[in-house]
Amino acid sequence: MKKFVDQKRDILCEKEHPNELPLVIHDLTVAYNLKPVLWDIELNIPEGKLVAIVGPNGAGKSTLLKASMDLIPRTSGEIRIYGKPYKDHRKLVGYVPQRESVDWDFPVSALEVVAMGMYARIGWIRRVKRPHLAQAMECLKKVGIDHLANRQISQLSGGQQQRVFLARALAQDSALYLMDEPFSAVDAATELAIVELLRELKNTGRTCIVVHHDLATVTRYFDWLVLLNMRVVASGPVKDIFTPENLQKT
Repeated sequence: MKKFVDQKRDILCEKEHPNELPLVIHDLTVAYNLKPVLWDIELNIPEGKLVAIVGPNGAGKSTLLKASMDLIPRTSGEIRIYGKPYKDHRKLVGYVPQRESVDWDFPVSALEVVAMGMYARIGWIRRVKRPHLAQAMECLKKVGIDHLANRQISQLSGGQQQRVFLARALAQDSALYLMDEPFSAVDAATELAIVELLRELKNTGRTCIVVHHDLATVTRYFDWLVLLNMRVVASGPVKDIFTPENLQKT
């Protein structure tokens, strides 16, 4: 735990404005082929929270994460990561994509995938050295699959693949984590490992924003909730937002 506290201190030093919120979205609209997917989004996410984004299929949950990282164009709006555009604070953001969006046949090992999480700090044209691989191995150990470090990613089970990407996110050593359905199609042991990891990240001051689909676990896993259906229906502490009325509106 001390290691992660030290990492938190290093991350905080990188923020130009430590009092700025991790994620602020103002007047965001995103459209595909002139059809709005997100409309007039206003959102302020406080620091040190486990945040669930919940909504029906097609509500724009994944689009919201991708727009926050400039992976897709916006029709309008402004997004700030700790007070700056994403391009200025990309080192502060870790991302876990949906498993379905990954080319699992790409010829890399689990260890190499995790080491990719450190490229922003190592430098894209510099070699990954032994200390970096040792750090990547520690991240794999933390999610319980260090014994699979040299296994090609296509040879891993769905739960193991998800753990690899969680380890990569840890290797990014970020302040804000964006996770797109990390609990999707994983076994019970992996789900518990993800929850434990989220809680440890929170305990060291990180903010985790998670696209989530299981209403039954929202109140147990998260402390902040965003209900989304093209627009933000409600946002705030889970105990205030997770109500039958709000869920019906969403």
